[in-house]
Amino acid sequence: MGIVRGDGGWNVENNQSQDPQPMKKKLALNVVSNKEHRGFGAGSIDLSQVSPVVIDGDEAYIDVGAMHAKSKVEKGIKFSPDKANVPNGRQVWIVWVAVDRDEEGSFYGGASACEMLVDTEARRGWKLLAEHVNRMDAAIKRRFLLENLGASDKAALRKLLQEHNAEWWDRSPQILKDQLA
Repeated sequence: MGIVRGDGGWNVENNQSQDPQPMKKKLALNVVSNKEHRGFGAGSIDLSQVSPVVIDGDEAYIDVGAMHAKSKVEKGIKFSPDKANVPNGRQVWIVWVAVDRDEEGSFYGGASACEMLVDTEARRGWKLLAEHVNRMDAAIKRRFLLENLGASDKAALRKLLQEHNAEWWDRSPQILKDQLA
């Protein structure tokens, strides 16, 4: 028995085995911490502090299914990048909210909203996937892009963030409070 280096990594060679198989690195989404990381999967983004909030009408709620386009409002809907395919769609927002932490404690560190149109009856919807990805990236980078929300949408989001954790809201940057005023 000996240790051999294969193309896929280190493996223990068993003399009784006819066909030693090298260990393979599995490709997966790596969620990494704030530590310096330069190994396999370097360049991955940390989604552990990002949550999707859905604003549907006057209601705002956290729906982690939106991370994979499987929120309550997205299930069973066939999405198109052409708005004309959804003439009777209602406006629904996904707001990516990032939580940050400093010496005083946690706070809402970034938030960015992106629009969808959903026609539940026709099971059709409109959204631009690239916009959702870019807006999530903006929240991860601790930016606030909420200018496209209407007054009732802002009120629903503000209420949810305050009720979810009033201390986080109090410690959040003034720019968030101003954008949701």
